Amino acid sequence: MKTKNLLVALILAHILYSCGAYFNQPVNDQEARVGEATRVTKDLENLPPPEQPVVVGVYNFRDQTGQFKPTEIGSTFSTAVTQGATTILLKSLEDTNWFIATERENLNNLLNERQIIKSTREEYAQMSGTQPERLRPLLFAGILLEGGIVSYDTNIVTGGLGARYFGIGSSTEYRQDRITIYLRAVSTSTGEILKTVYVSKTILSQALDASYFRFVSFQRLLEVETGFTRNEPVQLAVTEAVEKAVYALVIEGMNDNLWAPKEGEEEKAKQLIEEYFEEKEESGNTRLYDRMYKERRSDNVITASVGTALIDGDIANSRPGFYFDIGYKRYFNSFLNAGLTVNHFKLRNDDLYNENVTSVDLNLEFTILPYDNFTPFISTGGGANYLNSSNQLDWKFQFGIGLEYLVSDSIGIKFLAEQNIVFSDEIDGIISGKRDDFYYRFGLGVNFYLFNKKQYKVKSVSPVDGTTEISPAAGSDVNNN
Repeated sequence: MKTKNLLVALILAHILYSCGAYFNQPVNDQEARVGEATRVTKDLENLPPPEQPVVVGVYNFRDQTGQFKPTEIGSTFSTAVTQGATTILLKSLEDTNWFIATERENLNNLLNERQIIKSTREEYAQMSGTQPERLRPLLFAGILLEGGIVSYDTNIVTGGLGARYFGIGSSTEYRQDRITIYLRAVSTSTGEILKTVYVSKTILSQALDASYFRFVSFQRLLEVETGFTRNEPVQLAVTEAVEKAVYALVIEGMNDNLWAPKEGEEEKAKQLIEEYFEEKEESGNTRLYDRMYKERRSDNVITASVGTALIDGDIANSRPGFYFDIGYKRYFNSFLNAGLTVNHFKLRNDDLYNENVTSVDLNLEFTILPYDNFTPFISTGGGANYLNSSNQLDWKFQFGIGLEYLVSDSIGIKFLAEQNIVFSDEIDGIISGKRDDFYYRFGLGVNFYLFNKKQYKVKSVSPVDGTTEISPAAGSDVNNN
């Protein structure tokens, strides 16, 4: 009965977790609506106004993947991503108010229409005996924007969870795809590539179903099924990636003095540049599957622990005794550190043995996942025990394992388990057998990371550092009308 209740609770949890999709199922035709905004659209609209908009031309921002839409039985002749990326890019440029986009994708249509206008005016002027009105010249672009969608990777992560018991079951599946785009700005006067930006976006698909299949009475079968599938639209993912690329192009262009914000907006521009480069540095430290490769632990660590010690010697019925330690560790690199600790603990059994021990340990510790907040570690080293009652000094070596979780940049909580092997059989005062005495220690502790923490630092130095004014580069031809 408990298992059945657990499975029912699991099914309800799955459904309620995604209730936004489940309880908003479409049952009627919907009216046309204005297109959805992405999470980056507001960033584009909140950019500071430019000193002067930049005239740009976009001939073709196309799908360069050559991929067709995958299906369960192979593929179709439908493309995997939208073929209208140029239109998306032009809309993103318009949203920024930093660029004046010129028509280049269908330039032949534009030139044909201008030719028709010119011919019509000349014919009318000839009939009326007047001079034909001249067309205004076409706006030429100081910068061309090139690039495209360079990859669409499917099933980079797949998985799911399911359970069934006595006809009651539920399962969930997910799949993650990824789209990547490049965008570059090219000077029309020199052909120089002024700036290239690179953006990727994941696309999530989820499916959930639950079912109930039971004989409720003789020859009476009850079967209930429910579920839904939710797929993130590829078009919205492309739009968000393109908008992010345009935003990055504006910020990096300001940083490199390709263009400048309006006078009085320098402080806002400075803040946006700093935030962008912090985000870029963090992205540079993030690998596939959102794994962060960032130095999280400083070189110098003060450590302290409390716990229990348990002897395994020649006297039976040992009992745990209290122990604490304090020490210092120094990291040589991201994985390896050496530490010195001073420990005080009690070793005892029921009635025959009760000893206070002080030890000094020197350890080498290997951090297995140094770039994660949560990591296991292993340690080994040597040291010496001092028995307080008999003034006896014994050498030993130790090894152990543990777990650490960083609750902040400066504090880590750790759990450790350690075995200490003493090079003596006299630690409990009795010599018996061939095996030397040893003891275990189990503890819960804290690491304090001191001084300069290895946080990310912006590698690119922004020209808007409070002393340098943002202005267009000397001789720049990117602004023209």
